[in-house]
Parts: sequence; structure tokens; C-alpha cells
Amino acid sequence: MKNVTDSFVSLGHWPSAGSFGFNTDILATNLINLSVVLGVLLFFGKGVLSDLLDNRKQRILNTIRNSEELREGAIEQLEKARARLRKVEIEADEFRVNGYSEIEREKLNLIDSTYKTLEQLENYKNETINFEQQKASNQVRQRVFQQALQGALGTLNSCLNNELHLRTISANIGILAAMKQITD
Repeated sequence: MKNVTDSFVSLGHWPSAGSFGFNTDILATNLINLSVVLGVLLFFGKGVLSDLLDNRKQRILNTIRNSEELREGAIEQLEKARARLRKVEIEADEFRVNGYSEIEREKLNLIDSTYKTLEQLENYKNETINFEQQKASNQVRQRVFQQALQGALGTLNSCLNNELHLRTISANIGILAAMKQITD
């Protein structure tokens, strides 16, 4: 420590002007050099350093502001998206409910139309059966009538002779004449 104070004291006493030499006390010369360099740096670099720090501070503040704005925009978009999601969910529920009720209505309509179609088919079937029964019944009656007629004609032809035939004709003529007199 004594050397440091001695070197400061020796600074105050300059040697005579004629001597020039190197100061071999490294500690004393380093302190002087450092203080000169720091003084020059502070004097000249203060503005530059201040400007650099101010620019850095402004960039950080701008980045924070931008981040806040982006965050607020993201929150706003998130809220809009949530609102749209709720709206879409409500619409989906409505479509689901309406779809189910529409499906049920269509199912009931299909069942009703199927029953009506089955009823119509049943009616057509019954009408066709009745028609076919009447047709068969008419054919049977016709056949029976033809056979009875053929049997009666055959019996008449075999039983009738000329004399019986003439008597039947005269009896019928007499009946017709009597009817004519009654109507006159």
C-alpha cells in the first residue's frame, strides 16, 4: 500500500525537465492508464452507450407492447372462436334434434304409407278373389244350366212324339187366345 501512496506522491514531484525514463512501477502506471482510459471512455462513450441502451430499451418496450397487442388480439380471436363454437354447437344440437324428429316423422309417414299400401293390396286381393269366385260361380251356373237344358231337351225329344207335340201347340194357342180375350 505504501507503494501506491508513494507513486501518487511522486506524481506531484516531477523530475527535472531534462530526464526522461520509464516508470517501472507497474501498479502505479496501470492505475493511471486505467483511469485515463476509463475517463476517455466515459467522456466519449457515454453518449454512444446511452444511445445503445436507449435503443435497446425502446426495442424491448416495443416488443413488450407488440406482445401485449398480439396477446389481446389472440384473446379476442379466442373469444370469437369460442362464441362461434358455442353457436355451432347450438346449431348442431338443433339440427340433431330436428334431424331426429324429422327421421321419426319420416319413419311414421313410411309406416303409415306402408299400412295404406298393404290395405289397398289386401282390398285388391279381396276384390280379385270375389271377382274370380263370381266368375267361377257364373261358369258353374252356366255349365249346370247348359247340362240341365241339354238334359231337358234330350228328355223332351225322346218323350215327345208328333201327337203330343200337336196337342201342346193347340193348348198353348188356346191359352194365348184366352189371354187375348181377357185383355180386350
